[in-house]
Amino acid sequence: CSSDLISIGEGKMGKAIDSLEHDLSAIRTGRASAGLVERIVVEYYGSEMPLSQMANISVPEARVIAIQPWDRGAISAIEKGILKSELGLNPNNDGQIVRVNLPQLTQDRRKELVKVVGRRVEEARVAIRNVRRDVIDHVRALKKENKATDDDIRSAEGRMQKLTDRFVAEAEKLGQRKEAEVLEV
Repeated sequence: CSSDLISIGEGKMGKAIDSLEHDLSAIRTGRASAGLVERIVVEYYGSEMPLSQMANISVPEARVIAIQPWDRGAISAIEKGILKSELGLNPNNDGQIVRVNLPQLTQDRRKELVKVVGRRVEEARVAIRNVRRDVIDHVRALKKENKATDDDIRSAEGRMQKLTDRFVAEAEKLGQRKEAEVLEV
């Protein structure tokens, strides 16, 4: 019973890491990446949809993102969506493709982005620790119902601590990698 709770907890910790990876992919670095713009919400024909659902996004050069909409009528809507996003990017189009040139990041902007990365990593750490606490609380509740022993609790605490340490280390590694990308000139 407690091993089921532990595997559920491990799955939730894995989801916290996936979420962190997803959040970090949207943080701008010196290099262009499709992840930077694919979640931008575009208002098109009265509904809102992510850019990734209405165009092919590619990176033909290190500092250029090319967005080729499936419907050419969406070009102006895509440009508006990019301008509204908080990325501070200026799109250009040639009637078929929207191109976004990424300017060099200033040192101040890099420092701000490193702080954002740090906050995201801390949020992931907190989420992982909350999962650990929830699983241990559930195992303790099973003891009160006489469905678990003190040994079960100690075993669950030990296994959850090992999982927590492993996933927190993974989150920190992801954060360090992203910080290095942001600071790379």
